[in-house]
Amino acid sequence: MQVTSLLSQHEHGPECGCDHDHEHSVVHLWQAVLGVVFVLNAFIVGWVFDASSTLASASAMIGSLILGYPIIVTAVKDLRRGNLSINELVAIAVLAAFASGDYKTAGIVAFFMLTGEIIETRTAQGARDSIESLIKLTPTKARRLLKDGSEEEVAASQLAVGDVIRVRPGDNVAADGVIVNGQGSFNQATITGESLPAEKNTGDEVFAGTQNLTGVLEIKVSRAGTDTTLGRVRELIIAAEKTKLPIQKIVDQYMGFYTPLVLVIGALVWAFTHDLNRVIAVFVVSCPCAFILATPTAMVAALSAAARLGILIKNVADIELAAKINAFVFDKTGTLTTGQLAVSRLAPIGETKPAELLLLAASAEKYSNHPTAKALATLAGEAGVPLAEPKDFSETAGRGVKAEINGAKVLVGRAQWLKDNGIDAGFEKSVDLNETEGWSLIFVARNGMCVGWVGMQDQTRAEAKEALAELKEAGVRRIAMVSGDRQVVATRVAAEIGCEEAKGDCLPQNKVEFVRAVKAKGYKVAVIGDGVNDAPALAAGDIGIAMGAAGSEVAIHSATIALMNNDLRRLPYLVKLSRSTRTVNNQNLLFGVLFIIVGLAATAFGYIGPIVAALLHNVGSLIVIFNSARLVRKGEELEHFHPEMAAPKSGTGPENASQLTPKLT
Repeated sequence: MQVTSLLSQHEHGPECGCDHDHEHSVVHLWQAVLGVVFVLNAFIVGWVFDASSTLASASAMIGSLILGYPIIVTAVKDLRRGNLSINELVAIAVLAAFASGDYKTAGIVAFFMLTGEIIETRTAQGARDSIESLIKLTPTKARRLLKDGSEEEVAASQLAVGDVIRVRPGDNVAADGVIVNGQGSFNQATITGESLPAEKNTGDEVFAGTQNLTGVLEIKVSRAGTDTTLGRVRELIIAAEKTKLPIQKIVDQYMGFYTPLVLVIGALVWAFTHDLNRVIAVFVVSCPCAFILATPTAMVAALSAAARLGILIKNVADIELAAKINAFVFDKTGTLTTGQLAVSRLAPIGETKPAELLLLAASAEKYSNHPTAKALATLAGEAGVPLAEPKDFSETAGRGVKAEINGAKVLVGRAQWLKDNGIDAGFEKSVDLNETEGWSLIFVARNGMCVGWVGMQDQTRAEAKEALAELKEAGVRRIAMVSGDRQVVATRVAAEIGCEEAKGDCLPQNKVEFVRAVKAKGYKVAVIGDGVNDAPALAAGDIGIAMGAAGSEVAIHSATIALMNNDLRRLPYLVKLSRSTRTVNNQNLLFGVLFIIVGLAATAFGYIGPIVAALLHNVGSLIVIFNSARLVRKGEELEHFHPEMAAPKSGTGPENASQLTPKLT
């Protein structure tokens, strides 16, 4: 009967397109059970006593009235609004059976149709509940710290930017913010789709709705209420559910003509057969529930599967479009690479050992905030090198640092910095790398003599090569990388990850021109970037995909699809999910059409009666729902992948980390 649109039925209003009254009388399970008890009682009385007994007829009539009331009310509401919908088909079928005195048939038909209504409504409610559960992830209360260090419990809605809140182990974070004190592990699956906990320290950002697993932390609020990442995620999902595929719009456009057509068919069946049961069966089997549920159920299942893995799709039409994408254009920095320097080469000179070189460099840079200092500290921590306390530390911005390490005067910095401080220029002869290819070199001197150098790079993501290979296997014909970095750097990165086309020295407008040129050749193009400086290019593609959108307002709003984490393997998954969704949707639509055609023929020729027609109506709807539900489990193999843990440790080549451990024993 009442086909409940799974796309936010209470959000749509009368013009949802399927001409259904979405403010229909609420059908309670107890109501359906009570009605069917009276109908079954009529059958029992008829079997035990006399089928024509007054008691059996009265029981069947009461049951059919209880079950038929919501159906009639819904149809009347439709007519008052000037709508002629499929609700009227069911109402006419029930009234015809009731008027002919066949109360049992009227009751059973009404029961099956109401059962279908309950199933469809509960299914839709389940989809909405999964969305509303996002809100429940954010606690209603928060512990706000006062100036005297004490804490007060306040409503999360009262938090403002700048407030400091305390989060204990097991608590969900009440607002987006930055850790100002403490460290802990966070379950961020609701935001990023990654099942493994993320380690957070002072200065790291945390998101509302994520759970603190360990440690007591103090967090300074940066976004609160609906402005949080979780709030924006919820709005995006709801916005996606309100959008429609082109096929849905076509169905909506012609559904208004469907009911009059079925009424004409019913009239013809009556004219040729004068069999009221056949006419009733025609009206029942004509309800296109399976057909109308075909697309919404597939879309909701696909949205749920994507959201579980941290893929936010703003418009459901992009699910269909992603299946047609045959060209991917990537940004480099922060997309195919991590965007952070990492030590890739330790080159000691003379008798200096790798661990000794790292100890001097990382200790001297200990109090620097430069990216090179962070890269050195990271490698030292991974290799277990204990840092010495620097004395007389001084830093010249952009050039290098000076410090006393274990009684030795140490210089760490650019080659010219060492020369300016009296170090013999001969040390540069030991360098066998080209800085123009993306290497950042710093040199280390001890007591006036260069003891080695360190090479750093912006490393490619661990899964980049695998992801691009999967895209090619999926039939993507063109994969290109555009970057504002030097051409030699772009070429090197492309070679590392298996990207056949790389274009460097690109300004934002050059990236847009490149995307438009690819589209002009007939490709359907997806552009992938970090959503900040790539916003124009993201908008120029058929689909714009923002990487690492968690916490980034620009990223979420500049692309049509947002990846809440940096796992590039989500991209081939998105293509495969899109194609699977298209296949499932087509299967559902074909089944829905065949179900109606075969059902009409079977009822018109008397092979199927009203009760069987009502039963088959529910079976058809369930087949469509279960077929769509297969999509929900897509991508389960990606839930346990964590890019940071899969990434190779910085500086773990044969020249460095493998040689560091023996030195420390």
